[in-house]
Amino acid sequence: MISPRGERVLAHSARRDKTLHVVTREDLPTYSELMLPTLRAVEALGGSSTRPQISERVMKDVGLTDEHVALAYPANDKSIALDRCDWARSYLKLGGVLESPRRGLFLITELGRTILALSDDVAQTRLREIDAQVRADRRTRGRERDSEGEVEDVSPPDDQDPAWRAQLLTRLHGLAPDGFERFVLYLLRAFGLVLEQTGGPGDEGIDGIGTAPLSEVLSSTVAVQAKRYEPSNTVGRDAVALFQRDAAAAGAERAVFVTLGRFSEPARRVARTATPTIDLIDGERLCDLVEQQSTGLKTVLVVDEDWFARFEA
Repeated sequence: MISPRGERVLAHSARRDKTLHVVTREDLPTYSELMLPTLRAVEALGGSSTRPQISERVMKDVGLTDEHVALAYPANDKSIALDRCDWARSYLKLGGVLESPRRGLFLITELGRTILALSDDVAQTRLREIDAQVRADRRTRGRERDSEGEVEDVSPPDDQDPAWRAQLLTRLHGLAPDGFERFVLYLLRAFGLVLEQTGGPGDEGIDGIGTAPLSEVLSSTVAVQAKRYEPSNTVGRDAVALFQRDAAAAGAERAVFVTLGRFSEPARRVARTATPTIDLIDGERLCDLVEQQSTGLKTVLVVDEDWFARFEA
C-alpha cells in the first residue's frame, strides 16, 4: 500500500467548474480526513461492513466523483482516493475504533460508538489524537518510517501485503481475453457455480451461463460476463445495463459481471435496481475471491518476532 501524502485539501471539484479544472491529488481528502467519514460509513451500513462497501459509501458521502476515484498513482495505477480510504480504515482498526473479526469485515467497537456520539469538532480531534498515537506506536516498534507523509512498513495496514494484489491484477490483465474468461469461470466454479463457457462470436455479451446454488434444493440460472479491462478502468452504467439486457434475453435470473477495474456508482445502482440483478466483482473483490480459494498464490512463511518475547526474561 502506498502511503498518502499529508496534503491539505484546497477544495473539492464539486465547487469548481469541471470543464476548467483538472482533478489532482490536492483535491482529494487526506487519509486522516477520511477517518470520521469512514467510521460514519460503517455505522450507516449497520455497524459492520466489508471493505468494498465501506469504500463505496465513503466516496459517496464525501462527494468524490468517478473522476476523483480514477486519479491513480503512476507507479501502480491504484486509485489514490481508495488507497487513502484503506489507510483511514486501517488506522481506525489499529486505534481500536474498528475491529476486524475476519479479514475484510469491519465492526465498530465501543470506542468507535463513543466517538460517534461526540460533536464533529470533538470527534475529529479525538481521531487525530488516535491517529498520532498509532503512528507513534508503530515508529517505536521500528515498523514505520515517516518522512513528509510517506510511510514504509514491513507489515502494512489490514495485516496483508498489498503488492500481490497489484501483481495479480497485472498478471490477469496479461492473459488473452478468452484466457481471462476461462480463469473467471474456473474461479466461480470453485465457489459452487455450474457454468458452461459461451464466449466467442455471437455470444451476445455472455461469457458463461449455468446455475448458482441457493440452497441444498434450490438453484438459480446465472449469466456471467468477464471483461479484461485495465485495472485503472472504470466500468460505467451503459456496459452494465447492456449486459443486464443480454442476461435477461438468455433467461438468466441472476448475473455476475467481473472486471479487473472498478464500477462507477451509476453502474452499481443499475445493477441493483433492474432485473436480473447483477453481482459486480471489481478488481479488489476479485483479489479477495482468489485469496479465499488460494488460487495461484504461494504461501510465504515469516517469523513473528513479537511472539518470542514471551520467553524473554
